[in-house]
Amino acid sequence: MMVAAMRERFWERYSLEELTPQEWEALCDGCGQCCLLKLHDDETQELAVLNVACRLLDIHSCQCSDYENRFDSVPDCTQLTPELVKEFTWLPHTCGYRRVAEGRKLAGWHPLLSNDAERVHRKGVSVRSFAVSQDDVPERLLEEHIIAVLPMS
Repeated sequence: MMVAAMRERFWERYSLEELTPQEWEALCDGCGQCCLLKLHDDETQELAVLNVACRLLDIHSCQCSDYENRFDSVPDCTQLTPELVKEFTWLPHTCGYRRVAEGRKLAGWHPLLSNDAERVHRKGVSVRSFAVSQDDVPERLLEEHIIAVLPMS
């Protein structure tokens, strides 16, 4: 199967909606932050972000260990779309999808600019240095792993 070449500096020239599937995937900076578990509090309208990663996230590489089948094994997994990028205000300000959606430039360490997938880890942007696997945290202890509380919008 022939893989289509990505357009030059596509992230600066096209909206998220105009990206090819290959370009969309390449926009991911590999930080793993979207794979951290979140708890919604309907009473306070807050979202708690945990340092607990989805059981499928390989914490060292910050890549999904079963990307193609993730929706089968993790029913709560959400397919990030251009619409959801705008809705998910919890996406970090460093996120490549969020930056493009907001009309900002990619960070200099982004793999598309640096050609170095490890740079996101060296810069301390990824979850590699602090996340634990969902498999290692009993559900009753999840609240002890809150690292941020954000307003839901």
